Amino acid sequence: MIAARLKDEELLKEVDHFADDGNNFHLWWLGQSGYLLTFRNERVLLDPYLSDSLTVKYESTNKPHIRMSERVIKPELLKNISIVTSSHNHTDHLDGETLIPVISNNPGITFIIPEANRKFVCDRVKCDENFPVGLEDGKSVAIGSFTFYGVPASHNEIDRDEYGRCKYMGYVIRFGNHTIYHSGDTLLYDGMASLLKPFNIDVALLPINGNDPKRGVAGNLNAQEAVHLAKAAGIGLVIPCHYDMFTFNTADPADFISIAQKEGQAHKVLPHGGHYSSDASAADN
Repeated sequence: MIAARLKDEELLKEVDHFADDGNNFHLWWLGQSGYLLTFRNERVLLDPYLSDSLTVKYESTNKPHIRMSERVIKPELLKNISIVTSSHNHTDHLDGETLIPVISNNPGITFIIPEANRKFVCDRVKCDENFPVGLEDGKSVAIGSFTFYGVPASHNEIDRDEYGRCKYMGYVIRFGNHTIYHSGDTLLYDGMASLLKPFNIDVALLPINGNDPKRGVAGNLNAQEAVHLAKAAGIGLVIPCHYDMFTFNTADPADFISIAQKEGQAHKVLPHGGHYSSDASAADN
């Protein structure tokens, strides 16, 4: 089992330590594609998966989800959260056992989802259908200091509902002088880099676990593709994700590091519970 760098109360102490930073953003990897983003003491949860629901669900099947890493934080400990997102309906991005306590413990929280998924989301999270804020590709929503722009994700294709709305999404997030891209789960698709390039993305959170049909699940970018996308879209720095959670669906981050170094792409690999800051002197090593 891969140990978290910090977890639970110790992680929250570090988050609180940076609460008064008025200029920089701070980011903690919570495992899989989940992150805690803070800026000027506003806190955003991106696609958190903080339970063992998938391990339990698939325990007696031919697709066991054997966990590789410690849970970074109990969802009921997360307080003062302004925004939480789900990029699509797969449980590691839309986990009721994570989201129900987070929403319950954070009055006034905004829940951003793909509009196409509204009914499914509300059934799983047991919330009123008017509660989530739905986003479509090519549109945006401003919440507090943050503006979220919807972009398509291909998992394994760009799937749209009968109204043409994307079921799989990525989010470009702008706040202050910063821009982050959380891709959700996606493969490369035609025009992707051209779509992203005008945003002048500072940091991209990209999956690197690849697309192996033998796994029996939809796939993602691999390490080479993540670096290729970053270079083509002019992305400043890549933080890889979607690995070291389940034994059957992972990748070696050392491969990503090697490719990024060869291609001259700035990157940062975080441990579970690891911290990145736009103030480089504040981030953990």
